[in-house]
Amino acid sequence: MALIVLAADKGAPGVTTAATALGAVWPRPVLLAECDPSGGDLAYRLPAEDGGVLNPARGLLSLGAVARRGLHADQIQEHTQKLVGGLDVLTGLTHGEQAGGLTWLWGPLGRSLAALPHADVLADCGRLGGHPQMGELVAEAAQVVLFTRPSLDHVAHLRERLALMDGRPVVVVIADPRSYRASVEEVRRIVAPWDVAFVAGLAHDPKGAELLRGQWGGRLDRSLLIRTARELAGRLVALLAPRDPRDPRDNQWDPRERDARPERGGADRSGAGR
Repeated sequence: MALIVLAADKGAPGVTTAATALGAVWPRPVLLAECDPSGGDLAYRLPAEDGGVLNPARGLLSLGAVARRGLHADQIQEHTQKLVGGLDVLTGLTHGEQAGGLTWLWGPLGRSLAALPHADVLADCGRLGGHPQMGELVAEAAQVVLFTRPSLDHVAHLRERLALMDGRPVVVVIADPRSYRASVEEVRRIVAPWDVAFVAGLAHDPKGAELLRGQWGGRLDRSLLIRTARELAGRLVALLAPRDPRDPRDNQWDPRERDARPERGGADRSGAGR
């Protein structure tokens, strides 16, 4: 279906938490893939569907072992696991040193993830720029989403990254709920000279992030993290959907529409409606 790259330029501020939250509420079948060459931590951060521990050796490491003979989309599923809540995940490297022997993997991996026929892929790529070979994976994405904090240093790095990028990335501001709208609007103003698809927000919600580590259910669904993630997921899927120029509803859609306030409701993998 579609490969969506989730990344940042400075310090990967909350990208893994954002990726997991988006996966929990994504309105279509989805796979969360840890593609950060510096190493991932889902295997140590979140429990498996049965409440046990994810196997860190099953994921990119096991896929890389067989991919030297050729990598195809139908091989990906054999190396995935399920998180609590039922989210499919391809766990990443356990430390950055492992990336040294897998520099050849990112291009074929990007092509295979983009070719998955029955699920979108949310690829947590961490911080861009540190591993040039990641450009081959990013080039296969239908959409790139850049995360930033509203602080001066993060936004300055974001501007530098936008100047280097092709296409129309989405910018997501991880913002304190107390200054949520003001933070999003300020970043929107700063990046206005660049052609971005839209600027949105995601609540900085440590309590919600902690709930992601446990049994997914009603409390998590009511958290600011999940409520804002649901809004963001909906906008991203709408952006990915093919648009019919003959349909007046499509012609009226404006990706710069105001960011809706967090709302409740909607079934998702965080346990709502169960």
